[in-house]
Amino acid sequence: MINIINIKKRKRQKVIVAMSGGVDSSVSAWMLKEKKYQVEGLFMKNWEEDDTEEYCNSTKDLSDAKNICKKLNIYLHTINFSSEYWEYVFENFLQEYTKGNTPNPDILCNQKIKFDIFLKYALQELKADYIATGHYARIKKINGNYFLLKGRDSNKDQSYFLYTLSSIKLKKILFPVGDLTKTKVRNIAKNIDFAISNKKDSTGICFIGPKKIKNFLSFYISKKKGNIVTTSGKIIGKHDGVFYYTLGQRKGLGIGGIKGEYNFPWYVVDKNVKKNILIVAQGSCNKHLMSIGLIAKNIHWINNNKLSFPFSCMIKTRYRQKDIKCNIEYINDQHLKILFNKPVIAITPGQSVVFYLSEICMGGGIIKSRLPLL
Repeated sequence: MINIINIKKRKRQKVIVAMSGGVDSSVSAWMLKEKKYQVEGLFMKNWEEDDTEEYCNSTKDLSDAKNICKKLNIYLHTINFSSEYWEYVFENFLQEYTKGNTPNPDILCNQKIKFDIFLKYALQELKADYIATGHYARIKKINGNYFLLKGRDSNKDQSYFLYTLSSIKLKKILFPVGDLTKTKVRNIAKNIDFAISNKKDSTGICFIGPKKIKNFLSFYISKKKGNIVTTSGKIIGKHDGVFYYTLGQRKGLGIGGIKGEYNFPWYVVDKNVKKNILIVAQGSCNKHLMSIGLIAKNIHWINNNKLSFPFSCMIKTRYRQKDIKCNIEYINDQHLKILFNKPVIAITPGQSVVFYLSEICMGGGIIKSRLPLL
């Protein structure tokens, strides 16, 4: 008698790819399909206002995402997270600006929308095993723990925007292009005949567009005229409200024709929010713009490390910045004091400071205040 054994095929793991209509997420979907995952796409609309080419042209992006999914023969889900984005990201963005800070909504969007609301929706509602995005970052499993690593392409590494992730969430996330360079990704897209292979990367904050921050904010925050003064207290111009400007800003001050003591451009070096005074000095590396350290708040560790303070590591205080050597001192569980080995220019409250040990992204926090050189 012959026993017939039915061998069931192993169920393919299901991945929902966040499809933006860009080259990175499109190539990510193709790579996962090549690896025999069950791939589906999801296009999320996060912004309702000003849906034009000047801002977020989501209509065009959705069309591109549909074309890619059709070419790959994968299903594309669409969902609108605009109300969640407004509540969890945009309202915080406005509140921080009114306080005189310069927030980073892309980091908050990753924390609250892409890797929380979208992640839960994909796992619970769509019964996915993983989600995937086109971020240039890597995930590595070491002794049962999942670590976030920098992307292989140092010029495109996006781990800075992902420091709010946790080891538990990393277990359910895939970053397919993290081991590739941007050039390689574009070449793949071209070789498989993706129409978007040369599509420009998105720049600036999605709902604002590049270099339009003051005009955009004026729709939501009323102008409030005030004085522009030098570090010695001399009034040299007028501004429309200190919340429209950021530390280190050079353009858009309206004082370019004023010579001053030196024949150098003027830069914002400080803001007095209560008195609505914008303080400026000349030269990009003037002493008033330099800091010896900073105080960080809202500290988040990706792997819940039991760290022994003080310790040394590398940090970034903005995207694509070269790593900065520093020493980290403990204040309390939500505040740290960070002292740089050398003074650093334009440390900006509201932005994020992210900690690194070699290629591992440890976590980060929000810059509460800077420790000036003076």
